[in-house]
Amino acid sequence: MLQNPTKPPFWRDVRFLKVLFQVLFLLGVAAMAGFFYANMMSGLRDQGHPLSLSFLRNEAGFEITDGIDFNASDTNLKAFWVGVVNTLRVSILGVFCATVLGFIFGVARLSTNWLIRSIAAIYVEIFRNVPLLLQILFWYALTRSLPRIQESITIADTFFLNVRGFYLPTIAGNAGLSVWLWYLLWGVVSAIIVVLCFAAFRHLSRSSGLEQTDRPSFASNIIFGTKWIAAPVFMTVAIAGWFLSPGQPFEIIVPELQGFNFVGGINLTPEFLGLLVGLTVYTSAYIAEVVRGGIQAVVKGQREAARAVGLTEAQVLLSVVIPQAIPIIVPPLTSQYLNLAKNSSLAIAIGFLDVFHVAQRMMVPTGQTIPLFGMIMVTYLIMSLTTSVFMNWYNRHITRFER
Repeated sequence: MLQNPTKPPFWRDVRFLKVLFQVLFLLGVAAMAGFFYANMMSGLRDQGHPLSLSFLRNEAGFEITDGIDFNASDTNLKAFWVGVVNTLRVSILGVFCATVLGFIFGVARLSTNWLIRSIAAIYVEIFRNVPLLLQILFWYALTRSLPRIQESITIADTFFLNVRGFYLPTIAGNAGLSVWLWYLLWGVVSAIIVVLCFAAFRHLSRSSGLEQTDRPSFASNIIFGTKWIAAPVFMTVAIAGWFLSPGQPFEIIVPELQGFNFVGGINLTPEFLGLLVGLTVYTSAYIAEVVRGGIQAVVKGQREAARAVGLTEAQVLLSVVIPQAIPIIVPPLTSQYLNLAKNSSLAIAIGFLDVFHVAQRMMVPTGQTIPLFGMIMVTYLIMSLTTSVFMNWYNRHITRFER
């Protein structure tokens, strides 16, 4: 009988050597990071700008006209927050507009009509192959060539487009808003109570003559009641509260020309419009290709079966093809959303005060370049991770639903 070979010493053991080399590598990386950090801190102290976030409490000293109210006497922290809000505004609105346009042109690229298909193809090829920065500059220059205030392009005496931007109505709360909010809360509570009562009654009445195995679950009754009862109950209470409140809860404020400017409403500045349109058309061209590829990935037999039962082309597309294409479209669509949010940093080219541009304005007077760049990176990282988490959750949800 053969004996087991002698176990080698630990310094010759392959498993030990693998762990050892990984530990040494990590120690080397940590030592290098510590060296560069100490060198950075020493250089900042020599320049008179030690690493600190105390500058966020200082007065900003510059104006921001876009976004929430801000004046030069506010703190740097509020200025940075205004930049974050502006970035979120253009990113969220850009994602919505790019998705709508992308779906329209993606479906149009598969149209049987030659003219529609050609227009969609030209749109995609032009805006997908022209650099984004050039497109942003082009649309911004176009907004600066609009008519003067007195010669504004008017739509139904409500929307106004001129060289200072796009003016549109806004909604302001009145004295009856607080009362109406209580009616809304009561509408939610009423809907929950009615749904629970309906589910209990339906469960008892339907299960009385059935076997235990065929008895409908109480949860399924709640789902059924939520879909068909909750909304009408809530809407009934909300509408009744609107008329019973002391005064209208909301008021629509239409922009009015007074002197040399408009008063009231919302003003989308030329910088915001140029950035928004540039991001929208550029990203929508890529989304159109994603949509086209997702639709073409659906098995042709599904279309043929839908036509065989008498569905029209529109019904085939909306009821059969697109629901099956959505799980294919969502993953690449997430990448386009992330790209749009990160590409919004090109706003600095046209002077739109997003988070990157605001932070750059703060760098010169404060000298805190490293903390500000860190804050910018953390902001974009949070935006990207939030988008990824939501889209991944939605992808898992629809995939599970399709199964």
